[in-house]
Amino acid sequence: MSDQLSLLLQEQLEKHNLSLDNWRELVQRLLDYGVLCRDDSQVEAELYDRFVRIHELVNDYLGLMGVRFQHDNHFRFVRILPPGARLPGMDDESDEPFNAGLRSRLNQHEVALVLVLRAEYDKALREGSIDEQGCATLSLEAIAMAMKSLLRRSLPENLGERRQAFKRLRQLRLINFFAESDIDSTESWIKIRPLIINLVNNEWLEQIRNHLAENLLLVDEDADEQDESAQPAARKSAPHLNPSLFAAEE
Repeated sequence: MSDQLSLLLQEQLEKHNLSLDNWRELVQRLLDYGVLCRDDSQVEAELYDRFVRIHELVNDYLGLMGVRFQHDNHFRFVRILPPGARLPGMDDESDEPFNAGLRSRLNQHEVALVLVLRAEYDKALREGSIDEQGCATLSLEAIAMAMKSLLRRSLPENLGERRQAFKRLRQLRLINFFAESDIDSTESWIKIRPLIINLVNNEWLEQIRNHLAENLLLVDEDADEQDESAQPAARKSAPHLNPSLFAAEE
């Protein structure tokens, strides 16, 4: 950063009794993690409170790079949105492609897990079983059963892959659990966080459905209308996906 820009930034920060080091710590954490949740730790609580104090300055700085953020005052989190990101009510003004590191792709296990967790969170909302932090608590056994019921898939049998999938979703602040070893037992419990609603909208769910279909994870509806006398071996078997999960909101 040039000396002139540093001086201008420092002048603004001094109005809030903050230093350039305070600024760097906040911005670097946002760009590195992509999300801050006040309830996660003392460190994130301090950084979140700092963000609230200077959010307009952060917005101006990130705006120079075409980067925006989503701030939820109720659940007290802020998430970085790369150029081209689309969230409810926050569609990007530009349709220019963006393929830099701020975007991260989920693998097939993670995509399926996100889909099931979103469905289970919606179910918890309807049943009113949400805690004060907006989280839904679910056992790993219930998640495995939902996988079978909705996608006819199993959780990754390889413990390394299973841990990685849940760890990735925890990094995205979609879920929370104490230790990676908790993922090894079906008796363990996790919390599905309300951020899953903000991140996974109906449009994104439709994209997931298309992704699963391309990977032969959906039963072709037309196949159900084929001659019942066809030999089982002549038809490709694939897990069934409940289409009601993707019903668009009216």
